[in-house]
Amino acid sequence: MAKRKQKGNELVPVGGADYEGLLSRLSALLDQSRRSAARAVNAVLAATYWEVGRRVVEFEQGGREKAGYGEAVIDRLATDLTKTYGRGFSRSNLFQIRSFYLGWEIVQTASGLFQLRAKAHADGGSQTTAVGALLSAEAFPLPWSHYTRLMTVPNLTARRFYEEEAIKGGWSVRQLDRQIGTQFFERLRGSDRKDALLVKAHTPVPGDQVTADELVRDPYVLEFLNLKNEYGESELEEAIVRHLEAFLLELGRGFTFVSRQQKIRIDAEWYKIDLLLFHRRLRCLVVIDLKIGKFTHADAGQMNLYLNYAREHLSEPGENPPVGLILCSQKSDTVVRYAMGGINARVFASKYLTDLPAEEELRAEVERTKRALAGRAGDSPG
Repeated sequence: MAKRKQKGNELVPVGGADYEGLLSRLSALLDQSRRSAARAVNAVLAATYWEVGRRVVEFEQGGREKAGYGEAVIDRLATDLTKTYGRGFSRSNLFQIRSFYLGWEIVQTASGLFQLRAKAHADGGSQTTAVGALLSAEAFPLPWSHYTRLMTVPNLTARRFYEEEAIKGGWSVRQLDRQIGTQFFERLRGSDRKDALLVKAHTPVPGDQVTADELVRDPYVLEFLNLKNEYGESELEEAIVRHLEAFLLELGRGFTFVSRQQKIRIDAEWYKIDLLLFHRRLRCLVVIDLKIGKFTHADAGQMNLYLNYAREHLSEPGENPPVGLILCSQKSDTVVRYAMGGINARVFASKYLTDLPAEEELRAEVERTKRALAGRAGDSPG
C-alpha cells in the first residue's frame, strides 16, 4: 500500500508505482543532463587544447634558435601555467597537446561539418592550418579522452578509421580502446566478412558502458576545470592508506607528507599513487602502493613504472632516486615488498635499510588497521 503524506486537507501518495515511475523518470533526466554537461565540457576541452597546441607550435616556429628551443618553451609554459591552472598543464601534458595539434588539421566540408584528418608529413615538412580564433566545439565531436587514445595509433589511416567509426557508432572510450587493442582495423582489412565485423564492432559489451557519474568525473575534465579528483575506492584501501599516512609520519624517521591518491598520466593511461612521502635523511621521494590481494610480478612492474615516472617528473634537482614500498593486504597474509629503484650506492642502501620502517612494523600496522575496520563494520547497524 502506498504511503501518503498529509498536505493541507489532501493525502498525497509518496510511494507505490506512481512514485517509482516519477523517481525513474527524474533519474533518467538527471543522468542525461550530466552526460550532456560532460560532453559539452569535453568538446570545449578538445577545441581549446587544439588551439593551445597551435599557438605553441607557431610560437616555436617564430623562434630564432631551433635546436632545443621548443623544449625550453614547453618547460617554461609548464611552470607558469601550472601555477595558475593546475596539473592539467604539466610538461608531459603540454607535449601531448602540442602533438594533438600537429596530428590533426581541420577542413570544413561542403555540408558544413568538420572532417578531422591526420596530417601527413611529406618531403621532410608539414603543412600548417591557421585559425585565428578558438574553434567551435563542434570541430571535435569526440571527447578528449578519445583523442588521447587515438594519438597512440601510429598508422594514420588506421587512426582516421577508428576516429570515424567512433563518431558514427558513438563509441565510448572503452569501446575505442578495445577495438584498437584487438587490432580491429587490421582484422577488418584482411576479412571477407567486413559487414558482419562492422556490425559486431558497433555492438557494445557490458564493460564498454560508461556511466554518467564516470563521465562527470573524467580525469581530463577534472584536470581541465581544476577540480578535486577524488574517486571512490574500496573502504579497506582508503582506510589503510589514510591510516598508514598518519602511522608513517608518527614514526619520526624523517618522513614528510607530499600527497595521497595522486593521479598521474602516462600517454593516454591514468594511474594512482596511493601515498607519496619525502624522506629528509634519504633525500628522496618514497612511493607507497597498496594492493588488495596477493603480491604478483605485475605489482613490481607497476611500482617500477611509478618510480621511473617519479624520478623524471616528480623529483626535484639534487634529490636521490625515489624508493618504493608495496603493501599487499589480504585476509590471511600481509606481504611487504621494498623496491629501491635505481639505487646502487652502498652507503645510501645502508641508510635506506636503517631509516625506513622494518617489515614487521608495517605488517603489524596493516593487520591492526584491518582488524579495526572489521570491528567497525561489525558495529554498524544492519
